[in-house]
Amino acid sequence: MKVRTGAVALLAGMCMVAVSGFFPAAAAERDGLKAAIDQTVADGFPGVVAYARQGERESRMAAGLADTSTGERARPDHRFRIASNTKSFVSTVLLQLEGEGRLSLDDSVEKWLPGTFRGKGRTITVRHLLNHTSGIYDPTNEPEFFAPYLERHEWDYVYTPRQVVARAVRHDRPFDPGEGWQYSNTNYLLAGLVIEAVTHHGAPTEIQRRILTPLGLKDTSFPLTDPDVHGPHLHGYDLAGRDITRFSPSYDWTAGAMISTVDDLARFHRALFAGTLLRPAQQRELLTTVEFDGDAHGLGVQRVDVPCGPEPDARKVSTWETDGAGPGFTSVSLTTTDGQRQLVLAANVYDLGAELKQQRPVPQGSGLAKVPAAALCG
Repeated sequence: MKVRTGAVALLAGMCMVAVSGFFPAAAAERDGLKAAIDQTVADGFPGVVAYARQGERESRMAAGLADTSTGERARPDHRFRIASNTKSFVSTVLLQLEGEGRLSLDDSVEKWLPGTFRGKGRTITVRHLLNHTSGIYDPTNEPEFFAPYLERHEWDYVYTPRQVVARAVRHDRPFDPGEGWQYSNTNYLLAGLVIEAVTHHGAPTEIQRRILTPLGLKDTSFPLTDPDVHGPHLHGYDLAGRDITRFSPSYDWTAGAMISTVDDLARFHRALFAGTLLRPAQQRELLTTVEFDGDAHGLGVQRVDVPCGPEPDARKVSTWETDGAGPGFTSVSLTTTDGQRQLVLAANVYDLGAELKQQRPVPQGSGLAKVPAAALCG
């Protein structure tokens, strides 16, 4: 799942404990970020964890609780479900495969997954999947899709990627491939299946081999059907305070099943946006955007301007962003386009049932809206 309105928009719309793990940083920036995170907890999020970087100076902090039932405090090294932040890992693998000459982003999906589409669907390309211009339906927008979890409480219920794709392609598309933009998790399930068709390996195996192991992302994992989060982790909650940490990741697969930490996500995105994971031609493709309704979407990433104040003419900082929201967790990763500053933040409330009813899925308050500027605008 994903924050469909974009993370910065959600942040602008979203019991204090000690802050831990600071590395040297400017005191004013540290205090501003600390205050914003503390306010986020006061607004109703049980816990928040964050990583911030300015140049080579790093800060790690946490506030609130990782587990409301035990009183365990949140720590910066706690794991959480990263949801749609997973998509930038998937797009990176496909771009690496293109750089190796094993596929082209302009290959039709039908070339690699024959028989998937009919009619104009056969012209959908890998690029259309990665920048969400395919027009493919997203069944995870349907309340009944989540009935096994939210109504019957079958937290280990399994959907296979091909089941979700089959459900999606039964629906008409609202536009021809490349003629519009619409966010769809199905795009990235198909992207994962393309990785498997090209490499003859599981998509999680390719992510592990190409990204996690080389970068030393030891706290990042890709569960397939296991509904538990293992190791030190934040617990995730809905708006009623119900613990929904245990939730099958199967429906999300390469669209959003991964688990990580703020440090691991920061290390990955620092490498990605610095150009160390991709060849120059593929780096350009990663950051080439399509623009719809004022939003600029690359391949598994998007460009977002962070306002540095409430005034309409306030200075803005340009960033590359990924985000994620799913049962119990919301998170965002922002890297300034010059690579000098980063923010990765996770908070442990996201109410999927509320989202499906077109209601606000996170607590009200001003804290989260202040976090990006506090980290990136100094």
